[in-house]
Amino acid sequence: MLGAAAGHSNNGLAKELGISRPTLLRWRQRYVEAGVGGLLKDAPRPGRRKRIRPEKVDAIVNATRHTTPRDATQWSVRSLAQAQRVSPATVHRIWQAANLHFVRKLRDVVGLYMNPPAKALVLSVDEKSQIQALDRTQPILPLRPGLPARQTHDYTRHGTTTLFAALNVLEGHVIETCQSRHPHAEFLAFLDKIDRQTPRKRDIHLILDNYSTHKHPTVKAWMVEHPRFHFHFTPTGASWLNLVERFFAEITRKRIRRGTFRSVPALIAAIRAYVREHNKRPRPFIWTATAAAILRKIKHCEQALETLESFSYALRRTGTGPTKRARKRARDGLRSAQNEPRPANGP
Repeated sequence: MLGAAAGHSNNGLAKELGISRPTLLRWRQRYVEAGVGGLLKDAPRPGRRKRIRPEKVDAIVNATRHTTPRDATQWSVRSLAQAQRVSPATVHRIWQAANLHFVRKLRDVVGLYMNPPAKALVLSVDEKSQIQALDRTQPILPLRPGLPARQTHDYTRHGTTTLFAALNVLEGHVIETCQSRHPHAEFLAFLDKIDRQTPRKRDIHLILDNYSTHKHPTVKAWMVEHPRFHFHFTPTGASWLNLVERFFAEITRKRIRRGTFRSVPALIAAIRAYVREHNKRPRPFIWTATAAAILRKIKHCEQALETLESFSYALRRTGTGPTKRARKRARDGLRSAQNEPRPANGP
């Protein structure tokens, strides 16, 4: 469009841009019909005619959100497909489009934080792997007037350890253990430790991410033998919902990042000493963000990203950037998303 406005011929523009003359004429006609908005994205195509009616899609979504099967606590792809007389692939596709897995798991985890079940313990569990025992090549220079404490950039690596931690959401107390690795055998040993150190008559609700170790067949068999344990998984890619990550940030900042450790046992001793001091005066992290507030923030971010993608597309197509008004609209969208309420003392 800019070349045409400058008076270049169609043949010259097509040769310069490496496209055919009919393609160039088609885009010029689209500009005449739809203006700049018609250049920002491809014209809609009819595609294959939908075989699932909108009413059926709404019925599947409503059944997923508001009903449960007679013999289970939640629907699976196959059970809902059988009840709605559609294929499992259709149910899976509708779930993906409606983002139901994310919303369901988000509400489940946030509900445990803000309205925990009575006479039960809610523990946020995760592993912090590859914690390095680092020894600086030179002693750390101490704090002096006008100068912060300083350390060399190079170091000697003496090995790693993995910290397993279970944070009591209501009280702030932490159960920990350190292992050299973090496959399912070590995770099972940590579950046994939780079982020993918690009251026998209480149900235990564990909040976990989707790491494959947490869903290993031996772990599932262990759960059958320990019916008082209930697993709640965060949505895929949303481990920031796991409150124990806040504890990991604290121990990293206060004890690990600037520490000097000449061996892995020294590192483990420092971690256990920190947890021991923490448990003397435990303070819980208070989660205040509701599921609705988090979903609003995610929606704002998605809208801002869509706007930026449109700008990028326009830049590639026309060689010009977005207008000043469009840039201001994108900045306002990102700013409104960033200003959403965040959990106090939480992720």
